[in-house]
Amino acid sequence: MVKHIVLFKLKNEIPEAEKQAVALKFKAAIEALPEVISFIKHVEVGININPDEQWNIALYSEFNTLEEVKAYAAHPAHVAAAKLLAEVKESRACVDY
Repeated sequence: MVKHIVLFKLKNEIPEAEKQAVALKFKAAIEALPEVISFIKHVEVGININPDEQWNIALYSEFNTLEEVKAYAAHPAHVAAAKLLAEVKESRACVDY
């Protein structure tokens, strides 16, 4: 089992209401992916409620293999969901274990 964890920091200059709206759209898009990508074992997206922390969004997902993680990353439905953050994302951190 591979656990895929990704953190996103949104740009500070983005108004808070816009950050929330984008985060909610991203959450809905990612959490809908198991209907399209059958090898996703589990996926969830959390939106940070602690303003003292730097990361705004956490994505947690599970796959059987690292090859499945790579196929998920390249899948057109995932690419479309990721584009929702393209203009507002400042940074990204990822761990696969």
